[in-house]
Amino acid sequence: MPYPSDHRSRVRAKIVDAARRVFNRRGFEAGYRYFASKSDLYAEVMDCFFTNPNWENRWDGVDLGDVTGPPGPLIVRAYLSRAHLREVEHACPMIALPGDVARGGEPARQAYAVALTAMANRLQVGGPDRPTALAIAALCIGGMVVARAADHVAIANEVREAALAAALKLGGWDAAYPRAFTGAAPSA
Repeated sequence: MPYPSDHRSRVRAKIVDAARRVFNRRGFEAGYRYFASKSDLYAEVMDCFFTNPNWENRWDGVDLGDVTGPPGPLIVRAYLSRAHLREVEHACPMIALPGDVARGGEPARQAYAVALTAMANRLQVGGPDRPTALAIAALCIGGMVVARAADHVAIANEVREAALAAALKLGGWDAAYPRAFTGAAPSA
């Protein structure tokens, strides 16, 4: 019995989803077989909220559904949320491997740049200018990288909350914007 016509694309999609979880959990040196290189596989894994409108958020307590007003404060709060810190396997792939990407192949660096650009573009909607949006994206990504590297939950949360406060202030988004997801927002 022959495989259905969409078999190859379905298997590939499953591999990319599994690779995202493995890369986020174990790093760039994880195995690959269906791709020419790890860099090519990572480029596929970079599909995320910022580059794919059909990407499904899997962070408990975070809902970016129907956004009214500028999406920036919601994106910053979701990105720097406790849920995103805890959810390693389904986290944004820009957090797990920035050092490996910098040393990796061109496809991985290009995919990272596309995701970063898409994040900055989303942050700019009804919000700050391009340089500020890029700085906010860097605060979000870097804040999560450092928070995850911390070996102590209190320090991780302190770093995450400091990055959150700085990013919201930089964007001009004050407490007037709703938190939108109560379980994921930092404590006051």
